[in-house]
Amino acid sequence: MNKSLGVPIALIALTVLFGLVSTALLLWTPHAWAASDTNAAARLAGVDASWVFIGAALATGLSSLGAGFAVAKVGTAAVGALAERPELFGRLLILIGLAEGIAIYGLIVSILMLNRLG
Repeated sequence: MNKSLGVPIALIALTVLFGLVSTALLLWTPHAWAASDTNAAARLAGVDASWVFIGAALATGLSSLGAGFAVAKVGTAAVGALAERPELFGRLLILIGLAEGIAIYGLIVSILMLNRLG
């Protein structure tokens, strides 16, 4: 039995791309802020900001990767189940939404971490 893995691999690749872009933007942004703000060190009040930025970047990037993997697995199973029993559409949509929520949780955590600096 030959299973086509084109769709899950494409979803994972797209999620990896978004995760890497968001991680790169979060790591690059502090340097742009420091160049434009002369009191950046005074605002931090003794907190090493680089660790906060790295933590925020990791929270966003890794949660995006996890969400992509979860949506790929759950989405594949949901399409298979939906082909057999179309009345499960609402339940399967909730499961896919829960899997996608992982990325939103990571984004919220990184926003909270970055707000602690300001």
